[in-house]
Amino acid sequence: MQPASLPPGAKRSVLSVSELNWEVKHLLENSVPLLWVSGEISNFAKPSSGHWYFSLKDARAQVRCAMFRNRNRSVAFQPQNGREVLIRARVSLYEGRGEFQLVVEHMEEAGFGILMRQLEQLKAKLRAEGLFDSARKRPLPYLPLNIGIITSPIGAAIHDMIHVLHRRHPAAEIGLWPVAVQGQGAAQQIAEAIEKAGRSQRHDLLIVGRGGGSLEDLWPFNEEIVARALAACPIPTISAVGHETDNSVTDLVADLRAPTPSAAAEIASANSRELFQRLESDRRRLFRALQHQLHQLHQRVMLKRNRLRHPKEQLLNRAQRLDHLEIRLIAVGQQQVQQLQTRLSTARRALAHCHPKHHIHDKHRQVEQAQRSLQRAAKQQLQHSRNTFLHIAQLLNNVNPLAVLQRGYAIVMDLEGGALKDSRALAPKQKVKVRLARGHFTALVEATEG
Repeated sequence: MQPASLPPGAKRSVLSVSELNWEVKHLLENSVPLLWVSGEISNFAKPSSGHWYFSLKDARAQVRCAMFRNRNRSVAFQPQNGREVLIRARVSLYEGRGEFQLVVEHMEEAGFGILMRQLEQLKAKLRAEGLFDSARKRPLPYLPLNIGIITSPIGAAIHDMIHVLHRRHPAAEIGLWPVAVQGQGAAQQIAEAIEKAGRSQRHDLLIVGRGGGSLEDLWPFNEEIVARALAACPIPTISAVGHETDNSVTDLVADLRAPTPSAAAEIASANSRELFQRLESDRRRLFRALQHQLHQLHQRVMLKRNRLRHPKEQLLNRAQRLDHLEIRLIAVGQQQVQQLQTRLSTARRALAHCHPKHHIHDKHRQVEQAQRSLQRAAKQQLQHSRNTFLHIAQLLNNVNPLAVLQRGYAIVMDLEGGALKDSRALAPKQKVKVRLARGHFTALVEATEG
C-alpha cells in the first residue's frame, strides 16, 4: 500500500526523538495529578550523587522510580529490596531513554513494616532500661489462693482459663478485670486494670493476656503504657498473649511468659497439683510403712506362737500385747492427724491475721490523721495571712496622703486638679482649688513669695 500523498503545498511535520520525548513528558506531567502508589522495592541503586533509583513492583507489573537527594533526605528508614513501601509521586518520562517513570516526593513503610519497626524501637528502648532483665523477674507464688485475670470477659481465653483453674486448682479464688483487648483505647484499659489490680492487694498472682489474632489485633500488648504498668506491678505476673508463635512486649516484661492463656492457667495451678500429688505419695508411703510394721509384728507373733506348746497363758499375753500395739499405733496415727490439724488451724489464724482489711484500717486511720494535720496547718496559715494583711493595711494607711489632711494640712491644686508644689508657678489673680480633709474650696491668689 502506498502512503497517501500530501496535499499540494502542505509540509510534512516531523519531530526529532528528543522533541517527541519532551512533548510526551510534559503531556504526562500536566495531565496526571500527584498520586499515591504502593508496592515492593526492587533493583534499588544509590549512586554517589545521592539520588535513589529503583523499581516498584507488584505481582503483575513494575514501574521505574527516581527519588532525588533533596527529597530522600527526609526518609526515616533505609530502603531495601523486597521492602513494601507507600510513595507519593508524580508521573513523568525520562527523556534520555524515553522511559516512563515516577518521580518520588515522599516515601514511608507500608502496613506491617511500620508496626514491626515501631515494635523493634520500643523493644530496644525498654531493653536498654533493663525491663527485660532476668534479674528483675520474680518467682511465682507456691500456692496462689487468689488469681487475678486481665482479659476480655467475652473471649474464649477467659473461659479456657477458668475451666483449667477449676479443674486443677478448685481452691483458688479468681478475680476478673474485664478490658478490651484490641482496638482503640484497649492499651489504656489494660494498663489501668494492671495498676488497679496491683493496688487492690487482693491477688497473689496476675495473668494478663488474650487469644490469638493478627499483629494489629495483638498490638495493645505491644504498647509502652502496658509494658510500664506491667513492670511496675507489685505482684508476680504471667503474660499469655496469643498463640505459642506470637511474641509481644508484655511477654518480655512479665515475670513469666505462657505460650497460651490455657497454659498460663496450667502454670498458675501446677503447684497445687504438685501438692496434691505429694500428699497422695506421703499417704501411700505411710500406709505401706504401717502395713510393713503390722506384717513384721504379725510374723513375730506367729514365730513365738509356733515355738510355744500349749502356751495358753503366754498366748493370751501376746495377744493382749498385740492389741496394745495396735491401740498405740492407732493413737500415734491419730496424734499425727491431730498435729496436722493443729498446724492447719494455726496457719489459718495467721492467714486471717494478715487479712488486707487490717492494713486498710491502718491506712484509713493514717489518712484521717493527715487530714486533721492539714486542717490545723490551713487554719494557722490563714491566721498568719490575715495578720500580715492587717499589718500591711496599717502601713498603707500611715502613708495615705488623705490621712495627712486629717491633721490640718491642705492640698493646693490648679483648676484641672494638678497639685501645685512651687509658688513660682502661680500668678496673681489666679484661681486655685484647695482640698481639705473634708471638702474643698476655690481661692484667689493675691501675691506670691518665692
